[in-house]
Amino acid sequence: MSVNKENILYNERFPLSNKYDPGWVLDNSMGLNALWLTEWLCEAIDLKPGMRVLDLGCGRAISSVFLAKEFGVQVWAYDLWIEATDNWNRIKQQGLDNKIYPIHGDARNMPFAEGFFDAIISVDSYIYFGTDDLYLYYLQKFLTPGGTLGIVMPGLMKDFKDGIPAHLKDFWGQDCWSWHTVDWWNKLWERTGLVNIKVADTMPEGCITYVKWKEAQDKAGKNPWPQDTAILKKDAGEYVGFIRLVANRR
Repeated sequence: MSVNKENILYNERFPLSNKYDPGWVLDNSMGLNALWLTEWLCEAIDLKPGMRVLDLGCGRAISSVFLAKEFGVQVWAYDLWIEATDNWNRIKQQGLDNKIYPIHGDARNMPFAEGFFDAIISVDSYIYFGTDDLYLYYLQKFLTPGGTLGIVMPGLMKDFKDGIPAHLKDFWGQDCWSWHTVDWWNKLWERTGLVNIKVADTMPEGCITYVKWKEAQDKAGKNPWPQDTAILKKDAGEYVGFIRLVANRR
């Protein structure tokens, strides 16, 4: 696929993502642009062809497609909300039925052998199960010793001091209470002694990136929460952004 600067999702920050059909990305991303987040996460992960990778909470599996196409890895596309058959059809349409294996299941009850995966990644979904104090202990067992765990998700750039800020009240749903700061996540993992943390950071201009996505959705008529665009512009990264953690199993 050629890079097209007329692409409604064109972003010079994410050259690999620019190669993908914008309609396909808009139709199949379940939060922010899943490819932008996956590309940013993978800048901090050394993926090699043939590696076994778990895409945990893969949604409609477009992050899985990206991983298989860009890095030549084998991907297990695992999700609770999207049926495996739906993802299998998308995978076959991309000609990747020999690279990606869709599975429908719960992140807290996975059917895999311990030590099976070279890498586990989670894009825009770890907040739904990973805040549990004991979850990392469960998850890291599926990695080979030294294997990589990488997550990227929305989060807070700083904690609220006096409840939800006024400008975020129409944005902040109950599921947002799983959003935390990068320091919060770093401490959650570090205290276990189970992993060596390589990266714990925030996306530069993450809120601006979020706004660009919302504006593209607006332009395409595919923004499920159109009020969010103005809210995020007002926030301008004071509270809202994206967080990345990458660690290796000890």
